Amino acid sequence: MKTIALELVPPDLDGGVEQAVEVSRKVTDSCRASGMTGQIKHLMIPGMIAEDDDRPVEMKPKMDTLDFWNAVRPEFGDVRGLCTQVTAFDGKDRLTQRLRTLLDAGMDGITFVGVPRTMSDGDGPGMAPTDALAEFQGLVDNRGAILIPTRDEEQGRFGFKCDRGATFGMTQLLFSDAIVEFLTDFAKQTPHRPEILLSFGFVPGAEARVRLIDWLIQDPGNDLVKQEQEFVAKIAERSFAERKRELVDLYKRVIDGVADLGFPLSIHLEAPYGPSKPAFETFAEMLDYWSPLTAR
Repeated sequence: MKTIALELVPPDLDGGVEQAVEVSRKVTDSCRASGMTGQIKHLMIPGMIAEDDDRPVEMKPKMDTLDFWNAVRPEFGDVRGLCTQVTAFDGKDRLTQRLRTLLDAGMDGITFVGVPRTMSDGDGPGMAPTDALAEFQGLVDNRGAILIPTRDEEQGRFGFKCDRGATFGMTQLLFSDAIVEFLTDFAKQTPHRPEILLSFGFVPGAEARVRLIDWLIQDPGNDLVKQEQEFVAKIAERSFAERKRELVDLYKRVIDGVADLGFPLSIHLEAPYGPSKPAFETFAEMLDYWSPLTAR
């Protein structure tokens, strides 16, 4: 795909289409103000499901992925869609119909994801993501899997997903350069060269109080993740100029480390607290350094 994808979380159901359009216009305004007009080629819309009760920002019922996409698509011109699809709650027939509908609506890639943290792998009446990757090879051309480079035994886990049919991996938000060592080792151990969507997130000052990003990347007992959480907490206390510099420097280290490993690369941008001009100013500076749209 070699794309730049912006993640947009569907709004609360009670906000309806009005709020969806408002969010999309805020994005287009922020793109214009930061010089990023025309650079976003895909919207990545996650399928939101309830998770742990300790989530720092309350999870209210969200607009369905497809309804949100249909509401905002006219605001973005020729921008295409990517999405995540939870597979654990739908049987094969129902999931097949869902995927067909998403593809017909303009979704170029679908990342199959599993159960929330409150459930164990294998729970639910539907399919495991690895089974979906194999089952839908003839239906979905771009089949994605989540890649968390700091997770224990992720080399084997991601390799198995590629064996099962994953054509791309979308990383968890990157707040260290652990992905460099991960992909370096992965390239030595396997012939698989899936496209990698490198995920970078903006850290606003509000993170120091709310700690949503800290919650999103948590993995108790994992020292690598603890270091990432400490990095996020440290820069959240700093000025915008300092936060931007730290995040752009991280972006540069990751790009420099993975650019020559043989993996097709895309960029996935996320503002967990919602789109804002500071976030897009930071994203614009990242893309000035390297963009999949201009890389050879």
